[in-house]
Amino acid sequence: MLMWLAIAALILAGIVLIIVEVIFIPGTTVVGLLGLVFTIVGLVFGYSEFGSEAGSWLLLGTLLTLAVVIYLSFRKGAWKKFALKSAIDSKVNEDLLESLTIGAEGIAFSALRPMGTAEFDGKFVEVKTNGDYLAAGTRVKIAQIQINDIVVEPIN
Repeated sequence: MLMWLAIAALILAGIVLIIVEVIFIPGTTVVGLLGLVFTIVGLVFGYSEFGSEAGSWLLLGTLLTLAVVIYLSFRKGAWKKFALKSAIDSKVNEDLLESLTIGAEGIAFSALRPMGTAEFDGKFVEVKTNGDYLAAGTRVKIAQIQINDIVVEPIN
């Protein structure tokens, strides 16, 4: 009786950990592997303690239980409670591009490695360099304006 409880506890813990891996924290693999180990250890104990016929029934029951639980959790949408439903549709510097022109001068507000923030006419803008690393406070000018990028270079 006690061995059945130990085997059932191992298999149940394994199934729970596998479900947690698949539905709630996918991609970590540690929880899923631990669940797989628990389940396999429980099945091995079942085969060794009760023979191959009872072990085979235990294996079949474990696989069916796991399949049904995974199916029901996806069908009921349990994973949707943890999914991101909103999207960011804004763009960087979206409303500032019209007021900036090539050659405009400003100051690097943060270090540009190669991206950072620069100030032009009191407006803070995300900018990038052509690979140069510039310290905060360096005077810069706009060399190029692209759709999503404002490229600056240092003023010597």
